[in-house]
Amino acid sequence: MPEKDSSEPTVRVVAHFRDRYVVRDESGADRDAVLSGRFRHQVTTGEDLPAVGDWVDVSEGDGVLHIRTVHPRRGAFRRKVAGDTTQVQIVAANVDLAIIATALPGDVNLRRIERYLTLAWESGATPLVVLTKCDLVENPNAEVASVRTVAPGVDVLAISTMTGAGLSEIRALLQPGITAVLLGSSGVGKSTLVNALLGAERQRTADVRDDGAGRHTTTHRELLELPGGASLIDTPGMRELQLWSASDGFESAFDDIASLAAECRFRDCAHDTEPGCAVRGAVERGSLDESRLASWHDLRRELAYLERKQDAAAAAAMLGQTKSVTRLLRDRRKEKYD
Repeated sequence: MPEKDSSEPTVRVVAHFRDRYVVRDESGADRDAVLSGRFRHQVTTGEDLPAVGDWVDVSEGDGVLHIRTVHPRRGAFRRKVAGDTTQVQIVAANVDLAIIATALPGDVNLRRIERYLTLAWESGATPLVVLTKCDLVENPNAEVASVRTVAPGVDVLAISTMTGAGLSEIRALLQPGITAVLLGSSGVGKSTLVNALLGAERQRTADVRDDGAGRHTTTHRELLELPGGASLIDTPGMRELQLWSASDGFESAFDDIASLAAECRFRDCAHDTEPGCAVRGAVERGSLDESRLASWHDLRRELAYLERKQDAAAAAAMLGQTKSVTRLLRDRRKEKYD
């Protein structure tokens, strides 16, 4: 990327709409911005593009702000784009706290929570799981206990925007200068939670259905300033959550299995049929759920498959660049001798 000009102001990306960005300056003013031609020309992957939460340098021309550089990120929540395309999407950048929301009743899916936790840990953020609409179930503590079995070292809160339960605990984590991202499926009450934290009806919400489920309302990622001085990135509901690259995040999300693995007879134990496997032993004793280990195997295979696809895509891109350069040199040599 181009080097920063000292005269270029640094602003933060607070929203993204297709080819248009919204950035916020030090005074708190929001302005539209687009990519500069030079920046656009030098972008090689989707990961190079600005994301909500990024700090960028801009210049002004013809009354429009032009994004010229993206500052190095201290972390980012990444996922693979939907479908078969091997590309990464940056959901949010420079995040300290990843709030993973799932609704009570009917939306608690332990395998999906494991995926969110894997990507949250990989992003460098501290995850927090919130179980929304706890006023609709008789025993939310049972659901909290169930989620904790797949969230070692992670706080799990049952909350309700109707009764206010759990909201003070979330506010206590949103200290001045903290940037949080709110993640979860459509209809789990993310926009209602955002409004509760803002103390105003800022985000549009939809009526709740008779079964307690909400409807999708958020259509884009947006960074909001909370009254206490923290920032919160609201995101649309994710219909599909595919992993990208999460070696460290995978280890942290399955810290219980990693701790058991330290006692295995073989250092490279695959926790399958090897003798002296402490992980399989825990399953047999009932101290580790069989489905938890099965999920570990599934996500490990998925990450290995993604790594192979990424290597193949990178090799194909390099081959394409080599062919282009070779073709250019051949054409120039031909022009020289014609």
